[in-house]
Amino acid sequence: MYTTNTKINNQLSIWLITMFWIISIMIIVGGLTRLTDSGLSITEWELFTGFFPPLNQNDWIIYFNLYKEIPEFKLQNFNMTLSEFKIIFWWEWAHRFLGRLIGLGFLIPLIYFSFKIKFTKLLNLYFIFLLICFQGFIGWYMVSSGLIDRVDVSHFRLSVHLLIAFLIISLIYWNYLRINISRDITNKLNSFIPFLFLILIFLQISIGAFVSGMDAGKIYNSWPLMGNSYFPDDNNIKNLFEVSALSDPSLVQFIHRNLAYLIGIFYLLILYKIYTNRMNDLYRSINFLGFFIILQIILGIFTVLYGAQILVASMHQISSIFLVSSSIYFFYLNTKIN
Repeated sequence: MYTTNTKINNQLSIWLITMFWIISIMIIVGGLTRLTDSGLSITEWELFTGFFPPLNQNDWIIYFNLYKEIPEFKLQNFNMTLSEFKIIFWWEWAHRFLGRLIGLGFLIPLIYFSFKIKFTKLLNLYFIFLLICFQGFIGWYMVSSGLIDRVDVSHFRLSVHLLIAFLIISLIYWNYLRINISRDITNKLNSFIPFLFLILIFLQISIGAFVSGMDAGKIYNSWPLMGNSYFPDDNNIKNLFEVSALSDPSLVQFIHRNLAYLIGIFYLLILYKIYTNRMNDLYRSINFLGFFIILQIILGIFTVLYGAQILVASMHQISSIFLVSSSIYFFYLNTKIN
């Protein structure tokens, strides 16, 4: 709780949950930007000047000519027309516009609350704002990796960009829970267990970004086997233990699949412990968590079977937001009251 003033707490609560949903939309738009190969359509940083889109035909031609200078156009989209370019441009512009909106939407209320609440009590929120600013830099760092000698952005940088986005919404949601949800329950798990589970979820998101960044979901479109065997038949199992495995599409998809199985098994062990020890206060949270794990696995399977078709792949990413949120909620309930 930040203050004993109920009105201020309610304002904080509304602000935080609003930012949570706006950033969630940002993650969804970012995923669609990647799925539509739109991320490299704007080739300059344009921190302030890019707030407004092209306003006339001449502006559109300038942006299109800049795009023609990068490898993605020269090697992959050399037949693209201006009309087709506008489609991918709007996805990337919307993504960047939301980023600017999030920055302002977080900073202005934060300044307001700084006059209402003791500054030291808001340090964690200022840290979130710094993360939001850093995220903008990482976004450009990611885009810049695809402007020189490759037709896509680095999947490593994409993964960092996505992880920071999920870290931001997790911290915002945690602060929202501090205001609205009591942790005064008698029978809890050791907090290390839900924390470890959350780490596995974030690791899975990171590997999922590798899959997306390398279009690894468009190969081995079968389940539960990868082709004719459990292990991808275009690879050797010893390669799985090399650093280069993280840049190998078939191995990355294999890791992503099996990490999902591991998370599912870990969840069942936690579920068993909670129900056998009659931890009644945790039933609701663990059941919600289980629902989103099942949903995420099912959507993941369909994403593979349909070759990362945009609608299914986007739903898979949307469900990951709910999975992370329910994991944060479960972890929160099992931590000590501060």
